[in-house]
Amino acid sequence: MGEKVAADRFDLTARGRFRERLLSCLDALGTLLREERFHGPRDRVGVEVELSLADSDGSPRMVNEDVLGRMATRDFQSELGKFTIELNMSPRELSGGVFEDMAEELRIALRYADRMADEFGAQVVMIGVLPTITADQMVPGSLSHGDRYTLLNDQIMASRGEAISLDISGAERLTRTFESIAPESACTSVQFHLQVTPERFAPLWNAAQVAAAAQIAVGANAPFVFGHELWHESRPPFFLQATDARPPEMAAQGVRPRAWFGERWIEGVTDLFEENIRYFPALLPLSGDEDPQAVLRAGGVPALGELSLHNGTVYRWNRPVYAVVDGVPHLRVENRVLSTGPTVSDTVANAAFYYGLVRALADDPEPVWRRLAFADAEANFGAACRHGIGARLAWPAPGGTATRPAAELIADTLLPLAASGLDAWGVAPADRDRYLSVIEGRCRRGLTGAGWQTRTYHQLVDDGKDRATALRDLVRRYCELARTDTPVHDWPTRP
Repeated sequence: MGEKVAADRFDLTARGRFRERLLSCLDALGTLLREERFHGPRDRVGVEVELSLADSDGSPRMVNEDVLGRMATRDFQSELGKFTIELNMSPRELSGGVFEDMAEELRIALRYADRMADEFGAQVVMIGVLPTITADQMVPGSLSHGDRYTLLNDQIMASRGEAISLDISGAERLTRTFESIAPESACTSVQFHLQVTPERFAPLWNAAQVAAAAQIAVGANAPFVFGHELWHESRPPFFLQATDARPPEMAAQGVRPRAWFGERWIEGVTDLFEENIRYFPALLPLSGDEDPQAVLRAGGVPALGELSLHNGTVYRWNRPVYAVVDGVPHLRVENRVLSTGPTVSDTVANAAFYYGLVRALADDPEPVWRRLAFADAEANFGAACRHGIGARLAWPAPGGTATRPAAELIADTLLPLAASGLDAWGVAPADRDRYLSVIEGRCRRGLTGAGWQTRTYHQLVDDGKDRATALRDLVRRYCELARTDTPVHDWPTRP
């Protein structure tokens, strides 16, 4: 989202030109694959962490431009909302003490961001949706400055042709309309990147799709949207509706939303890029000067800018990424399902669980996606978003599939798999055990960030606080405990 885009509006030929460019990019990608031009196995990972900015009352603080301007680093950049920023952590090898190194870098970065934010009356909050954000604050003026954000908003609204409509029913029901995509800026997530070889891309992406429900169940951290208690992980339905370029009639016809789980297991990396071109019209049809075929004929490696730009406007929960680093192309799976936080330890534990689990699932000679229907994986994802650690998830069993409590499935089956996957990556046993024990603790206590937030909120209401005061007190207490870096399952739920 932070990539700079310089353009105004598009004429009636722009999408046709862009479509031709996309097809040329896809052909070039096929050539690179056939010629085996990609990096060999490198087992590299990267993490992006989106963060909210809040004042001392826990309410959103619209000062990201000021904070970023004060920083002496490019590791942080703007996000869609003026009250959000994003940290891009250094890529690293997935081995040894990788997770402790990751945690230390994240702690240092967050302390630095907090110091910079404090100069403008703000603090950094690691949370999926800041509970104190109000619908009235989500106006076009709350979007970060930048051509990309303006163009994206204009194109989604033009495609939709009417106001954005939110209608989410959970513990409570939220209904509201908006004149822009500003509500989407309330969603802050963590993205786990995994660099893969072309032949490993499909099994690792399929594994990530299988793992998504378990990730959500044990890592949910977004139960409130605009002061309403909704799902344990409300971001997916909220994000889908807040970025929905379809008018209701198109949705009723089954036209796919841009925030998408997918609809099938894949056989190769080009499957996803082909689907993106086939199913989704360009939102930002900005054609560059590169001729990818000419670059290939000259022996170079094309950037495939149009393919990457278009791919960035299809919001798969597990997204394919093509990039060129030091003149060599590579592929990544970008996992985008989880909320940020609550703590550094929790975030890194989520990373350890994910990277270990997908490795074990992808290495299985009898892969789970051959025994689990894609529709069941998607239903698991929805159940985990709604119910968090209390969800029941379908999983292969003798004679078919069986539905099991998420906490039991994760503790008894998936955590041992994750441990074996981390061993296969070469992660140090102490690093493996330290962070997977956090996941085990959440399963044992039945408590995630979402569970802590809702329990604390209801305690405050039972003590006589009105909704707005309870939410502010909740965020203040959340920030205090997050700074101790005690994992959330050990936080006290009594304010």
